[in-house]
Amino acid sequence: MKRFSILFAGITAIILLLTGCKGCHSSNVVADDYNNNPVFNSDPNLRQMTEHIKSNPGDASLYAIRAGMLLKLKMDSLAIKDYQKASSLDTNKAEYYGAIGQILFDDKDINGSLVWFQKALAKDPADPITHLKIANLFLYTRDYAKAFQQIDIALRKDVHNPEGYFLKGMLYKDMKDTLHSISSFQTALQEDPDFRDAAIQLALLYSAKKDPIAMQYLDNAYKKDSTDAFPIFARGVFYQNKGDLVNAKEEYRKCIIKDRHYIDAYFNLGYILMHEDSVEKAFRQYDIVVNLQPDNPTAYYDRGVCYENMKKKSEAIMDYRRAMALDTSYSSPKIALRQLGVLH
Repeated sequence: MKRFSILFAGITAIILLLTGCKGCHSSNVVADDYNNNPVFNSDPNLRQMTEHIKSNPGDASLYAIRAGMLLKLKMDSLAIKDYQKASSLDTNKAEYYGAIGQILFDDKDINGSLVWFQKALAKDPADPITHLKIANLFLYTRDYAKAFQQIDIALRKDVHNPEGYFLKGMLYKDMKDTLHSISSFQTALQEDPDFRDAAIQLALLYSAKKDPIAMQYLDNAYKKDSTDAFPIFARGVFYQNKGDLVNAKEEYRKCIIKDRHYIDAYFNLGYILMHEDSVEKAFRQYDIVVNLQPDNPTAYYDRGVCYENMKKKSEAIMDYRRAMALDTSYSSPKIALRQLGVLH
């Protein structure tokens, strides 16, 4: 099942209403020479599709197909232009308007995305997909009542829609209503047993309760997509929260073997090693992060703590200063430097 993008990490940030999206708000028809843009020669598939478009300039579906290709290549502005062209050629396709709204939403242009979602509804007022996209937008802005309203409209159209129950679960989760959140995610899984995101959310909620059933959901999620190391990492967190540090370390190491760029696994493993008085081993974890992400202030600070515990004051000072330079609001390195007497 192809699902629209859902932001389901803890929604805690204050929303930023951005104006403009790389110059992509205009609904003007794409210029005639647009298809001669050199960027379309940068990829063989794009080049081939552009030739099809030039041969069939009135085919809206070809622009939509190329827009999907552009999205995969992270060329959002061009993708929007293609969807705009598609919508001008076939004015009855709500999905083209909804696609523009989704791109704008992903780019945090909330006002712009809502406009295009409303255009999609004007073409197809009962479309459950668009109603759920709008619900997701209201979830992001924490307008819970409007979000529930949109979900209910979608579920009245299709009572078996797993996305609707998943979004309800996300709403309840953000409202700290764990009981109803779990119930909604379970319903989503009942409607679609392959709904991996619902399984992961259930795992996270049960893990927070230290309920071992979390491990079953994580195992199932991993079986559905073994390329994603998150379930392995989450298993480590579960063991760590229970105080089972031996198994926690083992899971974090498995996670790193699976994905050597999984930064959180290094941090958690380093934290455990540090508190086991394995300072040198902890240092190696933070040193790896510094090399993988040289702009990560937390990595420099944690490595600095290791240096300090290893009696390497000058190296510790250097790392604390790097952390502070990367994030001027980061208080921990400032405190550390004051304690070392080099900052007043």
